[in-house]
Amino acid sequence: MALKGRALYDFHSENQEEISIQQDEELVVFSENSLDGWLQGRNSRGETGLFPASYVEIVQPDAAGTDPAEKPPAGRPGRPASPAPGAPVGLYSSPGVASPARSGAGLYSNPGSFEEDDDDDWDDWDDGCTVVEEPRAGGLGTNGHPPLNLSYPGAYPAQHMAFRPKPPLERQDSLASAKRGSVVGRNLNRFSCFVRSGVEAFILGDVPMMAKIAETYSIEMGPRGPQWKANPHPFACSVEDPTKQTKFKGIKSYISYKLTPTHASSPVYRRYKHFDWLYNRLLHKFTVISVPHLPEKQATGRFEEDFIAKRKRRLILWMDHMTSHPVLSQYEGFQHFLSCRDDKQWKMGKRRAEKDDLVGASFLLTFQIPTEHQDLQDVEDRVDIFKAFSKKMDDSVLQLSTVASELVRKHVGGFRKEFQKLGSAFQAISHAFQMDPPFSSEALNHAISHTGRTYEAVGEMFAEQPKNDLFQMLDTLSLYQGLLSNFPDIIHLQKGAFAKVKESQRMSDEGRMAQDEADGIRRRCRVVGFALQAEMNHFHQRRELDFKHMMQSYLRQQILFYQQVGQQLEKTLRMYDHL
Repeated sequence: MALKGRALYDFHSENQEEISIQQDEELVVFSENSLDGWLQGRNSRGETGLFPASYVEIVQPDAAGTDPAEKPPAGRPGRPASPAPGAPVGLYSSPGVASPARSGAGLYSNPGSFEEDDDDDWDDWDDGCTVVEEPRAGGLGTNGHPPLNLSYPGAYPAQHMAFRPKPPLERQDSLASAKRGSVVGRNLNRFSCFVRSGVEAFILGDVPMMAKIAETYSIEMGPRGPQWKANPHPFACSVEDPTKQTKFKGIKSYISYKLTPTHASSPVYRRYKHFDWLYNRLLHKFTVISVPHLPEKQATGRFEEDFIAKRKRRLILWMDHMTSHPVLSQYEGFQHFLSCRDDKQWKMGKRRAEKDDLVGASFLLTFQIPTEHQDLQDVEDRVDIFKAFSKKMDDSVLQLSTVASELVRKHVGGFRKEFQKLGSAFQAISHAFQMDPPFSSEALNHAISHTGRTYEAVGEMFAEQPKNDLFQMLDTLSLYQGLLSNFPDIIHLQKGAFAKVKESQRMSDEGRMAQDEADGIRRRCRVVGFALQAEMNHFHQRRELDFKHMMQSYLRQQILFYQQVGQQLEKTLRMYDHL
């Protein structure tokens, strides 16, 4: 039976599972039994999701009961206790995300694409019916350590969760991107990311060791320092054939993508919401890895040809980065996403991924690091250099993206219009020369008229050219804006670990902490340091490959384009040779 509730404080949602509430707002609470400090319910705007239990006062039962069409979202173990009123609740705040209406089993689907029945929340999510922005995931974490509590203002959340906040990205082929970049918002609580990610608990030894760790990821020393050990079974995956499909006898439509991994015998078919589910599992699990952002969602025009083509291009880039990452490519949930074709097995694998214990702080237990000694000050210096580099690269990527977006606008609008004007002016000259027939040269008039048509055609060539070069450049830049925007929080985790090491050594020197405990903190900080350095190394390797390919592709297409323009003009010029 549902209950009535009243919001005591404002709360801003941080990801798609949560909803925003306002002080004194009337709420419907599905159950007064909280899940790790969170309640499930519905706000006055009809949005369904989670909100902090301490922010709500239960008023009285609702005799009407719960609308079965609005089943509460399935909670996850380890959701955080709500922060104290007045404390920052996350790095970012965003409007609540409305939950699309529940839908039943699909009436039409490709082999390998799954529409689940009413006992699962999988089919609740739709790609873009009510959502415009990417989902933002707020950082979650674990219990603090009283002797080293660095004045975190709110209650520490529970273990085994680690969402990394993700800033919204502008459409990189729009003018709006010229005004807003991929810069991460300021964190008003400088310890919250470190604390809430669970890394603090790992550093302090508060994360319990597991009897059996089913997965391990190795870091080895390479020519440029620590690096992820390569996937022993590398593979690639194509993203092809975006196809519009329907269910409910045509009432609901969606786009399905054909995915063909090189290590699988047959393709699978996935919708964007399936990618979105996987992306949120990745954010949940991989605390110290920069997970590439998915292409943005869009509320309208989802079936327009240009939007579908753009999303396909960007999903291809996303998939290339996933399959090339030595850790992400081996993730069981990713392999399940790429290979499972059986409906029952799909549900089991999906739920298994959602119940994964090796997430957030516990994920750090899966690392096997080299035995080589690294001076922590040297590691900190390298991290500082990368931090300055990533900030500069972020600024330069934004600058190039802004210039390229403006150039697209000029190609499609200004350049085409100017060449059309020039062509019309030549046509006008040709028409004027025909006004006095005795002195008119038919060949000259025809050549000038043809020149006008040539320049009109050149204008159309300029309008079409961004599809061959600038769009691909903007796709790559958009991907790197997302990757770069992840690093400030990852680096912040390492900085927090460094601070704990220094503080623990000081406490040991003062006799307030045993030296073996301080040594343990230092050892665990090495794990975080090796992981961050391996991620930095991988980023540089991919950056060199991607930007080499981007520049080569752009220049080749530019050369081909101007060769074609030159050929058109040379052909027109020859018409004047024998007048």
